[in-house]
Amino acid sequence: MIQKSGKYTALLVVVCTMWIQTYLTYKTSFDLKVENLLQEIILFINPLPFLLLIFGVALFFKTAKKRNRYYLIVSGILTFVLYGNVVFYRFYSDFITLPVLFQTSNFGDLGNSITTLISLKDIWYATGFLIIYIALKKIHSVKEFQLIKKEERRTYFIFSVAVLCFNLGLAEIERPQLLTRSFDREILVKSIGTFDYHLYDAFVQSKSHAQRVLADGSELTEVSNYVKSNQAEPNPSYFGLAKDRNVIIISLESMQNFVINNQVKGQTITPFLNELTKDPDTFYFDEFYHQTGLGKTSDAEFIVENSMYGTGRGAVFFTNAGNTFESMASRLNDTGYYTSVMHANNKSFWNRDLMYESLHIKKFFDVASYNVTEKNSANWGLKDIPFMEQSVKLMEDLPQPFYTRMLTLSNHFPFTSDEEDQYIKPYDSGDETVDRYFQTARYTDEAVKVLFQRLKQSGLYDNSIIVMYGDHYGISDNHNKAMARYLGKDAITPYDAAKLQRVPFFIHIPGSNKGKVMHEVAGELDIRPTILHLLGLNTTQDVQFGQDLLSKEHQNFTVFRDGRFVTDRVVYAAETFYDAQTGKPIQNTQPYEKYIKQANRKLEVSDQVINGDLLRFYDKQTGQITE
Repeated sequence: MIQKSGKYTALLVVVCTMWIQTYLTYKTSFDLKVENLLQEIILFINPLPFLLLIFGVALFFKTAKKRNRYYLIVSGILTFVLYGNVVFYRFYSDFITLPVLFQTSNFGDLGNSITTLISLKDIWYATGFLIIYIALKKIHSVKEFQLIKKEERRTYFIFSVAVLCFNLGLAEIERPQLLTRSFDREILVKSIGTFDYHLYDAFVQSKSHAQRVLADGSELTEVSNYVKSNQAEPNPSYFGLAKDRNVIIISLESMQNFVINNQVKGQTITPFLNELTKDPDTFYFDEFYHQTGLGKTSDAEFIVENSMYGTGRGAVFFTNAGNTFESMASRLNDTGYYTSVMHANNKSFWNRDLMYESLHIKKFFDVASYNVTEKNSANWGLKDIPFMEQSVKLMEDLPQPFYTRMLTLSNHFPFTSDEEDQYIKPYDSGDETVDRYFQTARYTDEAVKVLFQRLKQSGLYDNSIIVMYGDHYGISDNHNKAMARYLGKDAITPYDAAKLQRVPFFIHIPGSNKGKVMHEVAGELDIRPTILHLLGLNTTQDVQFGQDLLSKEHQNFTVFRDGRFVTDRVVYAAETFYDAQTGKPIQNTQPYEKYIKQANRKLEVSDQVINGDLLRFYDKQTGQITE
């Protein structure tokens, strides 16, 4: 036992141990880009204010036993929170939000993905807790315990608050308006620390709930004016081109655009999709970006249906499933379409069973609608080829015209597949995730080929419009080393990381003979207005934030959920402007500074609609706003 320990010995040991543990985790487990000395100082300091305050509560306890128990409980919780962020970051390259923590209904379906993200080496993250446990056994016996006087506690907390203010002051110097205008969780963690970020997140959640309670129809007037000022008139050459056709939309799980018209070890990755890029009936967009956040596939669904962003705090399918929405399915219901979604997964996954009701989707063909066996399933469920085959059979029985969205599964992290489904050999970077990705992407390409064949055999092909989009990235920033090797680069820059968010987007209209490769800078928000205009439906009264991709007025300006954006001239990432063609940083940024305000405004207005549930005040029949 350590003899004659000071009053604050245990507190100092606990605070310093967790401080060091947190900082080392920053440096080893998160890709936090530190660009200058001030940022490094902020990163080093930012765990300290929270730790001083949270562990300082123990100074009010009057026995060593209670005080030590508090230290162990709190350090255990903080260790768990820190490690939870580490595991989450390994896949999402992002930090946990409170709504994500409550998405427990998804956990049982994650299965193999979670086990892939966890390693025996992770025992290291418990080191701090173990040190604290051992130290407390040796410090302060009951006889040695000394009460902390009121004046001493006051001095301690004044010092702790001073450290907090110092941290916030430095963060504000480095990043002005940090807590009021940042959509980037990485910047928040770099500036105020993981633990304070979670407190800030809790504040944001409570604020968003309050927004709905206090919202009224007057707020929608401002939103409506914004939407109307950013509308793009449909192109007469394409408006109604697919009128009265069946609409089939395929979500290509984790499919990124870098695989299109590309090879790996001399093997073509997506031969069928490559053919479609040259098909006279196909519009292929090669500068198309996903705009999802933490909701990933469900965010992409939400964006496609509503032409709005998901929330920046979690999956909107969970956070706002009870909202009023005027989805694309709703619009098509009103024009006589039979609307459905086909996805061979549990109906409750991502809260789809409830959210689809809010989106006015008439029928959800979930896993119960499919014949799923051990032989035809792998990893996340039914393989894509049998999924396509069985889905076309379901379509044959649907009333026409119909609108259906299909969600594929096979090209999902961790990208494992059965040997008979591996049409090409894996890459050899040494990063198993990247190496396997090419094989599962190739399998999904084969599945799309089967879909087209079955649609032709069923007689549905000629009277349909087939839309396909990559829902989100498959390879996260955690695999940049392997991606740099594949792309022949020394390293992946923030510019490269932004460009890697491109996903394939196809609009195939059989017999139209108007297809071509399009170079418009675009994103998932643009899907809804584009499709509705192709079907000949007017959207001037719709509250949507995308623009018709075939319109002559479409803007080459795409904003990501985290605040990054791309135009035909610049890419804005990591608070730096890059030349869109060369990838080199731009010195004279003044002509492009206006885009930052425009990007933030677009995100803010979309959030305003969702957080306030403002569409409950909108009459879609008259276009009038009610109170």
